[in-house]
Amino acid sequence: MNTISFFKRIACMLYESILVFAILFVAGIIYRAVLDDPHTDFEQHLFFIYSWVIAGFYFVYCWVKSGQTLAMQTWRIQLLGFDGKPLSLEQAVKRYVIASFSLMFFGLGFLWAIFDREGLYLHDRFIGGRLVALPKK
Repeated sequence: MNTISFFKRIACMLYESILVFAILFVAGIIYRAVLDDPHTDFEQHLFFIYSWVIAGFYFVYCWVKSGQTLAMQTWRIQLLGFDGKPLSLEQAVKRYVIASFSLMFFGLGFLWAIFDREGLYLHDRFIGGRLVALPKK
């Protein structure tokens, strides 16, 4: 299986961030239409958790269904388990949670791929998954 260049990974992440921003923008409109603007600290924390869960649904659904988000389809990258099959629901949820913590710690789990002998992100190493480059059509 082909390794994925650092540039391609960064480009995919940038595109993914635009897509997630759009999803969370719409989710925020819905949240505010139903519950109004979050004013108190509790309401702001609730909105943060709501946003994190919405993004999680997007990623987990895509990873389990086809192993690809829209950005991954564009950049011809697929997420598979070590067995070559799409991730199980449990693996996908674990990946999302661990990757979220990685982002909170300055993206260290993503930077791990630079030093990993197989180019795996730390969260992929933990869950038994890998990103693979798909051949051009």
